[in-house]
Amino acid sequence: MSTLQSVPALGTHPANGSNPSRAETREQLSKATYDLLVIGGGILGISTAWHAAQAGLRVALVDAGDFAGATSSASSKLLHGGLRYLQTGAVKLVAENHFERRAVSREVAPHLSNPLTFYLPVYKGGPHGAAKLGAGVFAYSALSAFGDGVGHVISAAKAQRDVPELRTENLKAVAVYGDDQMNDSRMALMTVRAAVAAGATVLNHAEVTGLRFTQGRVTGAELKDRTDGQEFGVNARLVLNATGPWVDHLRKMEDPNAAPSIRLSKGAHLVLKRTSPWKAALATPIDKYRITFALPWEDMLLLGTTDEEFEGDPADVAVNDKDVTQILDEAAFSIRDQQLSRDLITYSFAGLRVLPGGPGDTSKAKRETVVTEGSGGMLSVAGGKWTTFRHIGRTVMNKLAALPGQPLADDMEPIAQLPKKLPLPGIANPNAVAHRLLVDGGTPGPRMAPETARHLATHYGSLSFDIARLANENPALAERIHPDAPEIWAQVAYARDNEWAETVDDVLRRRTTLTIRGLDTEDVRAKVKDMLEG
Repeated sequence: MSTLQSVPALGTHPANGSNPSRAETREQLSKATYDLLVIGGGILGISTAWHAAQAGLRVALVDAGDFAGATSSASSKLLHGGLRYLQTGAVKLVAENHFERRAVSREVAPHLSNPLTFYLPVYKGGPHGAAKLGAGVFAYSALSAFGDGVGHVISAAKAQRDVPELRTENLKAVAVYGDDQMNDSRMALMTVRAAVAAGATVLNHAEVTGLRFTQGRVTGAELKDRTDGQEFGVNARLVLNATGPWVDHLRKMEDPNAAPSIRLSKGAHLVLKRTSPWKAALATPIDKYRITFALPWEDMLLLGTTDEEFEGDPADVAVNDKDVTQILDEAAFSIRDQQLSRDLITYSFAGLRVLPGGPGDTSKAKRETVVTEGSGGMLSVAGGKWTTFRHIGRTVMNKLAALPGQPLADDMEPIAQLPKKLPLPGIANPNAVAHRLLVDGGTPGPRMAPETARHLATHYGSLSFDIARLANENPALAERIHPDAPEIWAQVAYARDNEWAETVDDVLRRRTTLTIRGLDTEDVRAKVKDMLEG
């Protein structure tokens, strides 16, 4: 950390190769008329913008906060088929989820996702028996065409070798299946980059203060840049409301009498330091419908999640002591106490699931995507799963193409003709990228620490070499941001110039893993702030 004092002086922006300035982007947004304005930079809005730009439409995407700044960076970090959906008979849904999961993890973003083995413990007196779960994981793997192996049952002793903290008292057997894991913030950012590469214009920290109308139709939005207070507007032939938990707030801008269309369910998670390495994740049944996860993630342990109805301002969602107690108590069904000390918690976060309006227990509600059209012609999209983010983008585009009275269909490529598995930027084998970074730093220069090379490879893919180049050109940028995290200062410069990072939290919470590791100290935050303002 001795060279960190020099880092703030490195804040000069490169002359080329970086994103346009906010002022340039605002001017571009103000002067053009877009085919589609997407309001909301969560993964639903991002995916729709990506697909619309691929289809040849002129697309703008804005968000009041950061890209993936709310629900989309507060997920369980899984790409999964949805094992629990099998018991409701949703076989087709599970098969579709598996198809999307495999497409993303193997062809679209293998550099941003990784396979994860799940152990599902069967305890005496638990909600499911070994035979039922064994049959369930076999069927689950069959619906994935056995691409992750055959779901099967193993002994408690074998499972404990891979998960040392597994409780073995009254443990009868362990069912095994495979899914995939990701860093949701990084996946969302790479999808924003893909949308921009396809021609979209994007701006985060730009709040919609009102809608524009032409003869009763919504034809744009008034915006305020939250970074400097500048006000501007965007004109568009069609506006898509993809604001997640705020979807009804925007619908009321269109029509003050609009009835509520959604309800919200809060899902809280905890991040803990690991007391030993884990080679598999745990998925422990709590009751007939709910599963609690314990996932090795980013060298930490991720626990969750809760599922309870939420009312109030979505901006106020937070983890409370009741959530912490519930998550730790449920994790204790299958995890030994030494791994569940509150002293090990480094971070907690909560997100809001957007569910179709209606009665009943939120844990039993369908995670489906709903697209509606308002009285002013604005489309609103809500709900869905991270796993199917590409499918949701295509679904919304099909809806756009079918809209009566909207000429967009004449101006865009048919959805069926778009590339089925277009990769995200940086696609590469992360093992090969890490190897090259280890051997030569990706460019002529000093070798890189193994943990930093691995981290860059699995969060940026081949774009790691751009970061390595920054580090090699300026040795201070090769220094660790914090000695207990793999990230280096070059990532902060890269986030500022190439990934729309405007605030300290943009960098530490979503461009890097410093916050989730509990390492966003006052010292680190001050130096990141200086660098962003440089």
